[in-house]
Amino acid sequence: MTIPTLQRKEYAIPMQGAGMLMTDSAIGTGMAFLNGELEKRDPRLLEPLQSVTWQRDIVAKTGGGWVEFTSNYFSDYGTTGGNDAGIIGGETTDIPIMQANITKDVFKVFDFANILKVPFVDQAKLQTIGRSLDNILDEGIRLNYNKSIDNIVYTGYASLGVTGLVNSPLVTSSVAPNGLSGTATWATKTPDEILDDVNFIINATWEASEYDLTGMANHILIPPQQYALLVGRKVSDAGSVSILQFLIDNNIARNQGIDLVIVPSRWCVGAGAGSTDRVVAYVNRENRVNFDLPVPLSRVMTQPNVQQMSYLTAYAAQLGQCKILYPTTMRYLDGI
Repeated sequence: MTIPTLQRKEYAIPMQGAGMLMTDSAIGTGMAFLNGELEKRDPRLLEPLQSVTWQRDIVAKTGGGWVEFTSNYFSDYGTTGGNDAGIIGGETTDIPIMQANITKDVFKVFDFANILKVPFVDQAKLQTIGRSLDNILDEGIRLNYNKSIDNIVYTGYASLGVTGLVNSPLVTSSVAPNGLSGTATWATKTPDEILDDVNFIINATWEASEYDLTGMANHILIPPQQYALLVGRKVSDAGSVSILQFLIDNNIARNQGIDLVIVPSRWCVGAGAGSTDRVVAYVNRENRVNFDLPVPLSRVMTQPNVQQMSYLTAYAAQLGQCKILYPTTMRYLDGI
């Protein structure tokens, strides 16, 4: 028995009062219009993922106008004579005389600039759907600006001869000691051993600062992987407190009335000796560590370009280098 094949047929559907017919092919073509009408459009503009943390980890000194350098003055004190203590008697002739040695440190300032180009035709097209090309590109420039600040704050630019928070040659670095497991990494150490590392690096800044509490570290940067470890692991199987909370509650800075901040920073990954992970401890205050923004990002000029049918806008700013005013208030610990 032969099964007959089905043949596709087009049926003419009469349109009343129109004097025309609609076929299957015409109905299929018309669905393109329906698909466009039934589309649900997300009005948001999804931007690239980013990580900018300099506002959290350092104080920016803004203002000052267009300059070539920034500077700071420092003073050292000393006395002359053989009587260091200044204790005298009724006929003492050796009375110390106070002297001050004033020095000046000069820091570099760099110019930052980006051009925003808005083609007239593209801007006109986007306006029909309610978007502004000018605003889109403006966001891109501001992201690039913040990324540049992040770089100059944390690592500096080797080509420009400047370093940052995580790689300054002025800061003393140490290698983390091995734990009972025979390794120095925090993944293999006990909570008490990790606390010993944290207390060691805090105490090192305190000791190097002549035990001045304003020189004791209050801000610690660690790699994100180690931060996740501290948050995810408990002090003990019977407890409910994370290692991170254990460190915050029991460190030596907390004992001295200083609120310690421990935060993750991707710049610490591989920043230590031999490309090992690094802990950075320092005093996060304007009078200990800062950087200058003499001229914040701003539009400086705009002009039309007739040949390219576009508008060109120049953005400019000035960025200073990371200034570690008191290297004794910072310390590195590598190999964690």
